[in-house]
Amino acid sequence: MALLTLFLSYPASVGLLCALIFVISYFSTSSGKSAFKWPPGPKPLPIIGNLHLLDMKRQDKSLLKFAKEYGPVFTLHFGFQKAVVLTGYEAVRDALVNFTEEFVDRPPIPIFEEIQHGNGVFFSTGELWRTTRKFTVASMRNLGMGKKSLEGQIIEELGFLIESIKAFEGEPFGLRTFTTAPTNITFAMLFGDRFDYKSPVFLTLLKLIDEVMCLLGSPLLHLFNFYPFLGFFFDDHKRLLQKVEEVRVIIRDYVKTSKINARTDGLRSYTDALVFRQKEGARQRKGRQLFHDENLIASILDLVMAGTETTATTLQWAVLLMMRYPSIQEKVQEEIGSVVGQGCWASYEDRKKLPYTNAVIHEIQRFITLLPHVPRCTAVDTHFRGYFIPKGTTVIPSLTSVLLDPSQWETPHEFNPGHFLDSEGQFVQKEAFMPYSLGRRSCMGESLAKMELFLFFAGLLQRFTFQPPVGIAASDIDLSVPKTTFTLRPRPQLTCAVSRE
Repeated sequence: MALLTLFLSYPASVGLLCALIFVISYFSTSSGKSAFKWPPGPKPLPIIGNLHLLDMKRQDKSLLKFAKEYGPVFTLHFGFQKAVVLTGYEAVRDALVNFTEEFVDRPPIPIFEEIQHGNGVFFSTGELWRTTRKFTVASMRNLGMGKKSLEGQIIEELGFLIESIKAFEGEPFGLRTFTTAPTNITFAMLFGDRFDYKSPVFLTLLKLIDEVMCLLGSPLLHLFNFYPFLGFFFDDHKRLLQKVEEVRVIIRDYVKTSKINARTDGLRSYTDALVFRQKEGARQRKGRQLFHDENLIASILDLVMAGTETTATTLQWAVLLMMRYPSIQEKVQEEIGSVVGQGCWASYEDRKKLPYTNAVIHEIQRFITLLPHVPRCTAVDTHFRGYFIPKGTTVIPSLTSVLLDPSQWETPHEFNPGHFLDSEGQFVQKEAFMPYSLGRRSCMGESLAKMELFLFFAGLLQRFTFQPPVGIAASDIDLSVPKTTFTLRPRPQLTCAVSRE
């Protein structure tokens, strides 16, 4: 009704156009049964579809409610767009593992089309996506991702983070402080060098990433994605594009520098590797050049955003949860102390001897459901679980529904490290643990994220005990309503780091 009121407040020509859209939408959604069997779902209204039934701030929770009524596979109408939603461990895993090629594409999301124009690693499709992703994974591995050689770099960054925390001398400081270290690891891989935490470029990038992520979670931005032809009514997507362009300016400077200092061996960064691949392709002149400047910038931009936000936000949640559950924090510290020698840092290999600590880290990722879902798209006409899903249909595999699936977790809505422990207290990996998604579109940086989370989390608890500020009890810390951005961030809160030395 709010949308109709908005339309009627504009001149007659606009009202006539909206009336025409209304009629077309009505007949398109109210026609007889299709020759193919679509998944069930709530009946859509003209123009708005099922938007009136969604909580725009927590769409993932709305999807869980629909699943109770319509089953694990159902249809929703986001405005004029029809989407198939997959919920629960069985359905999501079936789609992403057994139908990985059928559900491998990304739908054309308007805001990302405006930002990337079909380029980059995450929202591209076809040959461009396959080639860019394969190259990116190989390049990041060459730079140490998933290898022990990167462990020393993470431990060194941990030292810088600890020094910045010690400077607060036990006084309260914001959780956002913990974003610096994991962000710097990503930047070092992308650009070749870490930043000083007070570097103007580093602070500018942190601020821009924060603003972009907040805007991506804006309800008005969702409306732009549903009705891009009404973009002139909205401002959030315009502000977002401006912020992204400011990030691009910094990236272009690094690409320009890399081209000037191009070397044929000893590539120090992902940017260097991209520039080298571009020149190599130009020399060979074989087929279409996929590593053009637009794809270079877009690929780096993807990793600047996604490669920093996820791990940095998870680390904030980790500290907040340790404040909320001090007995769990104490048990982690006792276990690390019994395995790791005094004056030594926990190594990544030590996780095998630290089952409780490992379980806590996994439970943090499960409990926070950091990235509720990233849409897929059918690459071909697909028959799935008795339904027909045409090529080009948006498909939403709900990771929240998997991580909170009551058939897979004893207490899905409680923070319980026991989900990953057997009766003897040994760590148990669960198939339903899929915060990084599955299949060919799974997170490329999974191995890096796992190493960072373990080393940063264990190292911080070796050195500090995290407590709420004076006057706030641990039980008063609210974990129920996170701040919705592109990921589910915790609300801005303060912590105190008490030295254990």
